[in-house]
Amino acid sequence: MKREQISEILNQSRKRGKLLLIDDSSGDKLWDAASSGTLIEEVRSDAERYLQTPDPALTFTLFRVYGDTGERLAYEQVYFERRKRLNAFVIMALQEPENEAYDAAACNTIWSICNEFTWCLPAHFNEDAERPDIDLFAAETGFALSEVMLMLGDRLPLLLRKRVEEEVERRLFRPFLELGPYGWETADHNWSAVCAGSLGAAALHLMEDTERLSELLERVLSSLDCYLSGFGEDGACAEGYLYWQYGFGYFVYIAQLLKSATEGRMDLFVSSKVKEIACFQQRSFTDGGTVVNFSDSPSESGIFMGLSCYLQSEYPEVIVPDASLRASYSADHCGRWAPAIRNLLWVSQERMTSSSARTLWPSESYYLPNVQWLISRHVSTNGGSYSFAAKGGHNAEPHNHNDAGHFIVHADGQAYLADLGSGKYTAQYFGPERYTLWCNGSQGHSVPIIEGQYQQNGAAYRAEVITASSGEHVDQLVLELSMTYADTALERLERSFNWKKEALPLLELTDSFSFYSDSSKLSEQAILERFITFLAPVKEREGRMIIQGKRKLSLTYNHLIWTPVVTARSDIDHFGVERYWYTLDFHAAAVEGRPLIGAFVFQFES
Repeated sequence: MKREQISEILNQSRKRGKLLLIDDSSGDKLWDAASSGTLIEEVRSDAERYLQTPDPALTFTLFRVYGDTGERLAYEQVYFERRKRLNAFVIMALQEPENEAYDAAACNTIWSICNEFTWCLPAHFNEDAERPDIDLFAAETGFALSEVMLMLGDRLPLLLRKRVEEEVERRLFRPFLELGPYGWETADHNWSAVCAGSLGAAALHLMEDTERLSELLERVLSSLDCYLSGFGEDGACAEGYLYWQYGFGYFVYIAQLLKSATEGRMDLFVSSKVKEIACFQQRSFTDGGTVVNFSDSPSESGIFMGLSCYLQSEYPEVIVPDASLRASYSADHCGRWAPAIRNLLWVSQERMTSSSARTLWPSESYYLPNVQWLISRHVSTNGGSYSFAAKGGHNAEPHNHNDAGHFIVHADGQAYLADLGSGKYTAQYFGPERYTLWCNGSQGHSVPIIEGQYQQNGAAYRAEVITASSGEHVDQLVLELSMTYADTALERLERSFNWKKEALPLLELTDSFSFYSDSSKLSEQAILERFITFLAPVKEREGRMIIQGKRKLSLTYNHLIWTPVVTARSDIDHFGVERYWYTLDFHAAAVEGRPLIGAFVFQFES
């Protein structure tokens, strides 16, 4: 949308104030007491604890840790605690306006954040830049402070309101309008949605000048278009569910504010693609809070119920999950204001109640062609919940892992064949050594290793989908994977998944390997089939392995061809905690340039 159109709409119908967020009929009630009861108690608990502790300092020593070592957590833990304090104090000040302690603590925290050297994280800060950096967290901070000022209104002293306006202007609005463009403005992933959405939201709350606001919103809308371009028509988020919740969440926050501010004349929800993206959440879970965690996604996640309820108000097809799946207040370790307040403001008791009688997640199968994911949930007649997911794709996806052909198998919310998900974010994690890390390289995924070589990273290293189908009784995905490897004698690698949805479902995995006819005799290390699991595999007898969790998963194979080796391993997860898991490797007998079939059957047993 062009600046002139935006300006005309704003001049004719611009709304401002709390009504952008709060229904006029709500009166003095900011949120539904019945829906928010447990959540508000979690916020109160945090606020009371924070009242007893001083505001933690962001020291120069902490700031230098990343530049000196590549370590992010030391600074970020303090930075995020300061945002959590802001959220808790402000929410409780809104909940209990008679409690002066919360008002005072909120004011002190706002002042302290305004005093920070930069709102960026050190990992995103360029000390040689000739303009202020605007990263995800700087933009989010501006959004948060502008909305806190809106919500508290005259309860916030005039000096503090002016300070917020000045800092947002100095750190965000002026650099964006006068010193841009910024690289994230054309990104096709979460950065464009979060940064642009936060800037747009802050501007809607703070900017008086319609022409200046129109100039800013024109670029914000362009950036949001770039974000949407990263999705196919299937609405799948290749970055994984966590980044859907994050990036698409911020898209929804600014889209709702624009729609409300213009009385529906700027409505980003009319897009059919946005509708499909909104439905991605209900396609991402296997059982309860367990997630199809391809890419940099955790294996489990709570649901932002405010976001879910709002999306259902726009699209009846969106499922509001059972209330038991609600994310706890503390689940967002970054302490983001926008989802925290909307999980209170947007939750509808009526929508929550209407979903509570359903199965947590129903039996459904999806093939998402743009990302080449097959996802299947099967609620069995025996009362169990079983899930299978596999992916093709390419090895240059956002938050990429080298994992074309990788798959997971879950039962009752427990992973039997797993994805490690995201590791600890460091300079190394996003640098040239990224794929030496287990969770990112193909060595840490359930895919073959060919002549000792792992899959390579880059868009050219991709899967070709031969067949993809889902049916009442069987789901199938067949991929050709030879293009994902380099510098080997591999001519063709066809991987076939057949997921049979019986009372106790089974997965038939067949890999067909062909090597170039002029290749010399290949060693016994030519082919290694690898599977990843958090549960210790045990050899029951020749040709049969057992993976025992709450249920039993048997793995049968041809012991004349394949020799199993179980290795205990560990790495560091996203939160800096050591985790333990296993590789289950099958070494093939020597091949002489001839085709080799690897057939593995995974069967759940009673």
